[in-house]
Amino acid sequence: MRIRTVVAALCAAALLAGVASAAEKKLTASLKKGTPELKQAGPIAFAPEGILLVGDSLGAAVYAIDTGDRPAKAAEGDLKVEGINEKIAGLLGAEAKQVRINGLAVNPLSGNAYLSVTRGQGKEALAVLLRVNRSGKIEEVELKEVNFAKATLPNPPAEGKNQRQETITSLAYADGKVYVAGLSNEEFSSKLRAIPFPFTEADKGTSIEIYHASHQKIETNSPIRTFVPYKVNNETNLLAAYTCTPLVRVPVSDLKPGEKVKGTTIAELGNMNRPLDMIVYQKGGKDYILMANSARGVMKVPAEGIDKAKGITEPVKGGGTAGVGYETIKDLKGVEHLAKLDKDHALILVKKDGSQNLDTIELP
Repeated sequence: MRIRTVVAALCAAALLAGVASAAEKKLTASLKKGTPELKQAGPIAFAPEGILLVGDSLGAAVYAIDTGDRPAKAAEGDLKVEGINEKIAGLLGAEAKQVRINGLAVNPLSGNAYLSVTRGQGKEALAVLLRVNRSGKIEEVELKEVNFAKATLPNPPAEGKNQRQETITSLAYADGKVYVAGLSNEEFSSKLRAIPFPFTEADKGTSIEIYHASHQKIETNSPIRTFVPYKVNNETNLLAAYTCTPLVRVPVSDLKPGEKVKGTTIAELGNMNRPLDMIVYQKGGKDYILMANSARGVMKVPAEGIDKAKGITEPVKGGGTAGVGYETIKDLKGVEHLAKLDKDHALILVKKDGSQNLDTIELP
């Protein structure tokens, strides 16, 4: 009797494990084998199950690609590669000046870093995805006969126009959806799209209107440069940064296809600046946003009080700041991309003396 009880328990455990395993892989199961025809590898991010999301502005599409990068345990330790642009150029048979790194993301399952890269220029440019492990080894991500899915974006800017490069400026996964920021060909061209994942047909997107305190006007055509999902009072919001540099909060519940929503400008972080990348992290029991910028260094913005921050509705002149405050991390200069490596560290792509280095830093 006891033996039968043990056997029954083992069978039940095996059954539950099988169910759990299937549930854990329900997203990869939705992908189909084929070859993604990437015209451009732009912003990248990770969905669950080691699925890499890739924004293709020229192709006006978002790809979800199964990397197969799901080890039993994530790698640990720092990741450092000096002169990574030169090493990538060597791998691709190009000169360093022909290589442009467009995006950086870390697969939380493996701890490996991923880069989206353009090799060459103009019509000869090629889209490349690369993986970098903790030892610094760089390898190309295979794109032939892989499991993937594609969501085509409607109403993109016309091909051949400069705005086409900004069809997708940033993307992220949260709560079963892929959020995509960029431009459309419509009158109010700044868009946010929420695409259910596994992918269904992408909708027209929601037009985003903001008050730009530095420019002293309402704007509807300036694209979000970078954003992160963040829960405010248990509701998912997108914290979005624009050029010159308003920080805006948009509840995802406001995103309705074909409609227009006004984001709340919670901070003006200074003019003549382009935000480059953002991450959210926790330290000392408090949440922070870390933002890399073209001209104003790396900013550490406390998330505490964001839910109570009043919207800025008056001009902020002379390059001044207003709203939610921040601290400039003086030791971090030339940072072009950020990704969270683990709970205590970030991975940065930093430009120094004409070269680009991949480096690990402790979260400030």
